Amino acid sequence: METINTKSYILITGGSGGIGASLSKLLIQKNIFPIIGYNSNSKKAFALANELKTFAVEVDLRSKNSIDNSIKFINEQIKNDDKLIGAVFCASPSPDIFPFLRTETEHLLKQFQVNVIGHQILLKALIKKFFLKEKKGTIIGVLSRAIGSEKEQVATSMSSYVIAKTALKSMLSVCAVEFNWLKVRTVTPSFTKTKMLDVFDERYLEMLDNQKKISTPENVAKLIIKEII
Repeated sequence: METINTKSYILITGGSGGIGASLSKLLIQKNIFPIIGYNSNSKKAFALANELKTFAVEVDLRSKNSIDNSIKFINEQIKNDDKLIGAVFCASPSPDIFPFLRTETEHLLKQFQVNVIGHQILLKALIKKFFLKEKKGTIIGVLSRAIGSEKEQVATSMSSYVIAKTALKSMLSVCAVEFNWLKVRTVTPSFTKTKMLDVFDERYLEMLDNQKKISTPENVAKLIIKEII
């Protein structure tokens, strides 16, 4: 994916989080430079970027202005024949732990703004600025097994998160149809040992751990790498 004289980059939203950081380290091993997208954790993002000899960029998915500025900054940082070849959408608020009847508009809006609206605005900008000319690019959406499948029931008590992640999947599906040259994939990990689990009761997490239903950021990163390479 990279010649001796050029660099290939992949933008990671939530790049300073558990999954994003693990993915960044694996990408470097594949000679792909991660762009560490961050919102609030700038200290960790810049430390990781320094370690991996790449760069970090603020991407507040709640703000179109921030997204526009991030696209401009990335374009300024990528020099000569270097290329942005894709993006991985890891960023997401932690689940709101409420049953369906206690899920309010504010909970849905918080999840949708990042998982769906922000990523859709970002994806449009990435296509226009970096992918459309050569009709080539890779987009990976990080979903969750909480959204259910033909074999698994939808998780309860986190409806705003489940609805938003399901909508992210649908948004990426629509994009894949309209831009059939774009490689669009999703990964659907189980509960993962990151700070997002802090919202759950410790006894519930202990039960899941005993049932081996909690993955690691490193294992999720490996799933993403398989879709990229």
